[in-house]
Amino acid sequence: MRVETGWREQHRSTGLMWCLSAVVILLCLGPLIWQVVTSIKPDVDIVRLPPFFPSQITGAHYDRVLLRSPLLQSLVNSAIVATSATILSIVFGSFCAFALARLPIGGKSVILGLVLATSMFPPIAVMSPLYLFMRELGLRDTLVALILTHTVYALPLAVWLLTNFMRQLPKELYYAARIDGCTPLRALLSVMLPLARPALAVTALLVFIYSWNEFMFALTLTASDATRTAPVTLALFPGLYEIPWGDLAAASLIVTMPVAALAMIFCRHIVGGLTAGSVKG
Repeated sequence: MRVETGWREQHRSTGLMWCLSAVVILLCLGPLIWQVVTSIKPDVDIVRLPPFFPSQITGAHYDRVLLRSPLLQSLVNSAIVATSATILSIVFGSFCAFALARLPIGGKSVILGLVLATSMFPPIAVMSPLYLFMRELGLRDTLVALILTHTVYALPLAVWLLTNFMRQLPKELYYAARIDGCTPLRALLSVMLPLARPALAVTALLVFIYSWNEFMFALTLTASDATRTAPVTLALFPGLYEIPWGDLAAASLIVTMPVAALAMIFCRHIVGGLTAGSVKG
C-alpha cells in the first residue's frame, strides 16, 4: 500500500512539474508564436480575433519587408556595426583585462572602477555632446560613428567579464610561459586567450546583441537609409494613419534570426563561459 501511495505521489509531482514547465515555456514562446502567426496572416485577419490562426497563409508581409523596404540595407548596416564593435571590444578588452588580471600595475581596483563608471551614464545624458562631437569630426550619418560609440559603451562590459575570468586562470600558467621565454604579449596570445575561449564567446555574444539592438545612438547619429540600422528602420515602419502589424511582425522575426542563430551556434561556449570560475580547482 505504501509503495502504491508513493508511486502515485511521485507521478503527481512529476505531472505537476511538467505542467509548470509547459506554462513557463508557453509564456516564453508565446510572443514569438504570436509574431510568427501575425507575419503570415492576411491584413483582414490581423484585426480579427478570434480566430487565432489565419484563414489562409500569405507571404505578402515578407515580400514587402524584404523587397520593398530598406530593411535589407539596415540589416547589412547592423551586421557591419555589431561585428566591428564586437571585434574592437574583444581586442581592446582582452589587452586591458590581461593587464588588470596579471601585470604588476598599481591601483587596479581604481582603474576597473573608472572603466565601469563610463558605462553608468545613461545614453540620453551624453547624446547632445556626442552628436556635436561627431558632427565636428564629419562622422555624422556614417557607420564609423556608430561603431566607435557602440565600442565605447560595450568595452566596460568586455573588460569586466574578461578580467574576472582571467583572474580565475591559474597564475602558474602565466609564470611558466614567462619562464619559457614568452613576453607578456606572447603569453596572452598563446596561453591566456586559448583558455579564455568560453569567456570570449560570452563577451562577444553580449556585445553583439547590445550593438545589434541599440536604438538611441543609431537614431540620433544616422539620417538616411544608407546608414540606418535595423532597430531604427523597424521604428520607422508605422505609417501616419495605420500601423502595418503584419510587416512589423515579419521584420521583427527577420531581425531576431541572426542573434538567435549565433546563440545556438555558440551555446556550448556560452554555458562554459557563464559557469567559469564557479568551481575552484
